[in-house]
Amino acid sequence: MKDIHEVLRQKQAKYAQLGKQIEALQQAADKLREVAPLLTESEEDDSVLLADGDEQAAQSSAAKAASATANQPASAKRSMAPRWP
Repeated sequence: MKDIHEVLRQKQAKYAQLGKQIEALQQAADKLREVAPLLTESEEDDSVLLADGDEQAAQSSAAKAASATANQPASAKRSMAPRWP
């Protein structure tokens, strides 16, 4: 059987550690509340830029795939089986 005093010390140490973690999380939450409005404004601007970038990337990928297929010999085109992820 465990010593009751040892169990009590372990529980108190864990309680103190949890208290420190709670305090750190509360401080982080306060900081995030200050920064959140700035992040939402930034994300709106970034979403417009990302949408344009995604469209350009898709066009570039399609062009690269088409040129790669056009540069392959006819025998290579026929022997390639489609691969599924």
